Parts: sequence; structure tokens; C-alpha cells
Amino acid sequence: MLGRLLKITVIVSLITLGGNVANAQAKIAYIDFQELMKQMPETKNLQEQINAYSKQFMDQLTAMNTEYQQKGKDYVAQKSTMSDAIRTAKETELADLQRRMESYSNNAQQKVGTKTKELAKPLFEKMRETVKQVAQQKGYTYVFNTAQVDLIVSPPGDNLMNDVKAKLGIK
Repeated sequence: MLGRLLKITVIVSLITLGGNVANAQAKIAYIDFQELMKQMPETKNLQEQINAYSKQFMDQLTAMNTEYQQKGKDYVAQKSTMSDAIRTAKETELADLQRRMESYSNNAQQKVGTKTKELAKPLFEKMRETVKQVAQQKGYTYVFNTAQVDLIVSPPGDNLMNDVKAKLGIK
């Protein structure tokens, strides 16, 4: 028991001492990746590609919705003259069409999300690499993305936005 207590004490001491040494060497900066992305010239082209890709799904969904609306109107107009068997078949057809639209919409959203990530990946890598280079040049050991982390207090000198924009050639 005494040996175990001694080991724990030594480990805690090393962690505390190591943490103090690391804190003395740490230099922290920050940047808002979302704001940087908005200012990148490539973002406009990226958005146009995503819009064109998602438009094909929206067009199909619009066509499906038009068909659903028309069949719904026909059903309401003819409901009183339909036999029970035909009415049940039409109701099943409308419910099936609505389920297909929902499924198609969900699938389209997933595909657009995947395509967005695929198209944005090179841009994110470019941004990340540039931030890394600027941080190394300026001697920073850590850089926080303020789009994901809320910094309550931060000195303006540690914001890398202007330096990264300059390195990327953004005015």
C-alpha cells in the first residue's frame, strides 16, 4: 500500500511539474475558420458547385411534389364517387408517394452533405496548412478555431486572421 501511494505521489508530481513546464512554453493564438472561409475567393465557386448539385435534387423533389399535389386534388374531387376499394387504393398510393418524397428528401440531404464535405476538403486543408505555417512562423504552439470555441477573453495580438489572409493573398 505504501509503495502504491508513493507511485501515485510521484506520478502526480511529474504531471504537475510537466504541466507547469509546458505552460511556460505554450503560446496560444486563435482564428475564426468560418470567417476566413467566407473571405476565401474559392468559396464562391464552391457554393456555386454545391448549389448546382443540390438543384438537381430539388428539381426532382419539386416534380414529385407536383405529382403528389395533383393526385391529392384528383382524390378529393373524386372521393365521393369512388368505391371503397378504389378509395383505399388511392389513399395507399398517396401515402406511398409521400413516403417516397420524404425518403428522397432525406437521401438528397445526405448526398448534398457528403458532396459539400468532399468539395470543401481541399479548401479546409489549404486553410489549415496556411494557419499552421503562420503559427510556426510566429512561434505559436496552439491555435484555436473560434468558430468552434467561445473565447471569453483574448488579446487582439493573438488573432491570426490578418496574417493568414495576407499569406493567402486575401485583402
